[in-house]
Amino acid sequence: MDRTQAHVELNGFEGTVTINEPVLRYPGNPILTCHDVNKVWGTDGRLYTYTVHNAGMAEVTGVNGKNQTIMLFRSHIADGRSVIGKAVSDNGLNSWRVDPRPLLLPATENDVYAEGVNVNSVIESEAGGVEDIRVNPVGNDLYVLTYSAYHEQIPDRVKVMMAITKDFRTVIRYGPISEQDMRNVVIFPEPDKNKTWRALLRPNDKVREVSGSGHIGGSFGEICAGFAPSPTGPWEIGNAIMRSGHGPSAFQAKIGPGAPPIRTRYGWLNIFHGVRSTMAGNPYTLGVAFHDLEDPTDPSNIRISAKPILMPSRSDCLVRDTDYIHVPNVVFSCGALTGHNDIVAIYYGGNDTVMNVGLANIQILNEMCNVFRLNPLSGTHLYSL
Repeated sequence: MDRTQAHVELNGFEGTVTINEPVLRYPGNPILTCHDVNKVWGTDGRLYTYTVHNAGMAEVTGVNGKNQTIMLFRSHIADGRSVIGKAVSDNGLNSWRVDPRPLLLPATENDVYAEGVNVNSVIESEAGGVEDIRVNPVGNDLYVLTYSAYHEQIPDRVKVMMAITKDFRTVIRYGPISEQDMRNVVIFPEPDKNKTWRALLRPNDKVREVSGSGHIGGSFGEICAGFAPSPTGPWEIGNAIMRSGHGPSAFQAKIGPGAPPIRTRYGWLNIFHGVRSTMAGNPYTLGVAFHDLEDPTDPSNIRISAKPILMPSRSDCLVRDTDYIHVPNVVFSCGALTGHNDIVAIYYGGNDTVMNVGLANIQILNEMCNVFRLNPLSGTHLYSL
């Protein structure tokens, strides 16, 4: 095979990807917008929404025995908070069916909690909204949902919460993955040979302390390893295994997990996000890395491409002239699904406003990590121009 280009196809959507254009955008983007959701939710003014983005993804077997794609999307409602809704498609591209109510709203005492969870603390932590959910498959048709929760009274206070589901209808909340502020947690879908579960965490950097509230916010320049005896914890925060770059790097300002890792013959596929500060703003891009299958949290065995796989463009936020646009110059993924012939469908938010999808080829992504290799801790380029 030519390692610099490949043919990709998903349910009639097909084309070519290359080492320079590794993601083929779906011509039907956006695949879900606030207008689609408001046809279902809009009669309740409290749930009228302005965005649909940053969705966790899963592929399940429907009641008819055929595969269905589940999308758990984030939406900003009119009061500024975020909620998480659910949509289902038979082909992963279009004809999304939106559930009549959000799957996750800020927690209340009427929700279902695991034994021992501090319910009042969870309610307080989620009162400012829930967002950016990841759907982490952990075997036996069980999924661990990791999502960010905002405090209603303390600015920038955000924790990553856990919940589990088997049917994407009922959810059991487990509370915070850690008492330390963080965002963007993904879990590897199987334990290592020592039965230890691993995760990629993005804790705060403890650079800003608020009296009575501890450390909040942060510069978010590191991805750390996480370790636990069970996918629901308790989780231990380990050392940094990936850091934002320095100088003219696409990941110079921030770096963080994106989609949950996917097992491939080249290693664990990690689609992450990075941010670069510019005079005109802070564009969010998608990057790619491969982690060792046996020891995915060893930075010496992580191969990162210095070249992003997707950078924001006008085509990533095709909206009506009167539509609200939340954050310009952003592509952000919380979920990707693999198909036949090394194809991976990357679902991503555009400008924190709409949901899109693009296709990539795993061999091409692997070659990018070989040709444009970057040191995961120092950000040093390991290739010559």
